[in-house]
Amino acid sequence: MKTVVLLMVTALMMPSVVFADNGKVSLNEAVHMALERNHLLKAAVYERSAAEREISISRSRYFPHIYLDETASVSNAPTRVFMMKLDQGRFSQNDFEIPNLNHPSAHGDFRTAFTLEQPLLDFSIGSGREMAEKEFSARDFALERRRQEVAYKVFSAYLDVQKSKAYVKVAEQAVADAREHERLAKVRNEAGVGLKSDELRARTFLSEAEQQSITAKNDRLLAGLRLAQVVGGEAGESLDISEEVKAPDVTTGNGELMRVALQNRPDLKEVEAGMGKAAVGITIARNAYLPTIYGSATYQMNDRDIPFGRDNDAWMVGANLRWELFDGMRRRSETSKAQLMKNAASEYLENYRKEIALQVEEGALRREEAGKRLEVARHALLDAEESVRLISRRFENSLMTMVELLDAQTALNRARAQLVENESSYAQATARLFHAAGIFLKEVYK
Repeated sequence: MKTVVLLMVTALMMPSVVFADNGKVSLNEAVHMALERNHLLKAAVYERSAAEREISISRSRYFPHIYLDETASVSNAPTRVFMMKLDQGRFSQNDFEIPNLNHPSAHGDFRTAFTLEQPLLDFSIGSGREMAEKEFSARDFALERRRQEVAYKVFSAYLDVQKSKAYVKVAEQAVADAREHERLAKVRNEAGVGLKSDELRARTFLSEAEQQSITAKNDRLLAGLRLAQVVGGEAGESLDISEEVKAPDVTTGNGELMRVALQNRPDLKEVEAGMGKAAVGITIARNAYLPTIYGSATYQMNDRDIPFGRDNDAWMVGANLRWELFDGMRRRSETSKAQLMKNAASEYLENYRKEIALQVEEGALRREEAGKRLEVARHALLDAEESVRLISRRFENSLMTMVELLDAQTALNRARAQLVENESSYAQATARLFHAAGIFLKEVYK
């Protein structure tokens, strides 16, 4: 927890301009910006602070409560007038006369009272404090979960910018290759060894490549806007990346990753804290069967004429035991309800543990799959480049048609794009595996 607070304070102390020099940021800088600016993370911090205040609120019930009361009253009711005069010390012999007792004149009283109430035995105070501590623990884990989620989103957005820039390069290379094919077809047509249809077909192919380049550049702009939005930037702000992100190395086996996930995942700990709250709920329900004892002390002043005056004073000290003996089976039903809620929380927790184990296993398999696909894509690109080279030479010697050349070029463009996609997917799959294991920040954000 101290590490979490230290990172948050460090992020708040470092100015944003340090991270956004010329609109370019490194991955660590982007994560710093998100930890400083992200609204959902700020909300989680506030919720955690509110839960901490709730602990203080619950502890305050152990301390005495002191009240000041000032009551003004006027009455001609015989018993009220009788007691007012006694409290004020103004009772006289004439007040015992029967007419004065039965029909007294209206009389006023200002009563000032200082009252102290102290719980002596109340089991609900301790269980209430324990419930507040469980809630704080849950909010603490929720904050760490939100930090992991925000950092993972930043990584994904950062990777999208990197991928979109690579797509732009692929599209620009496709345009350059298409222009070369169009030039070659035009030269052959002008020399009388080619067909006009080949030139037109090459020109159409060039137009398609230019359209794809326009889309790729627009996707690049959108990726920059999305990265700025994830790190908490203003509307319309765009960020570029200053470094290329590679897939982190995985040096831990699947079994160890699964063990670490079940031990460290903050969202799992949050669910476990919910289980603890349900257990405390049973304690609270059972404590309702027990008696409570409260002590009290009062110092009282009474005056006939002015508020807070003192014609006479008195004090009282006492204790009160309250034990509810019958409530129509309400407490029994509440205890049963709390036990059922704990059983439900236990089932949710067990299901969540299995879900986390599945996520880690799936993450490992997807990463392995992405690695194999990446290796195949690299070989496919080499084959596609060699194919275009051979067909281009044969086309120049009138041994292949323009259709065959453009088909080979299309395969090459697709292989280039697929390599970019697979490189990004491999890095994303690795990050997803670390995120599933609950160690994303530890392994990626260093």
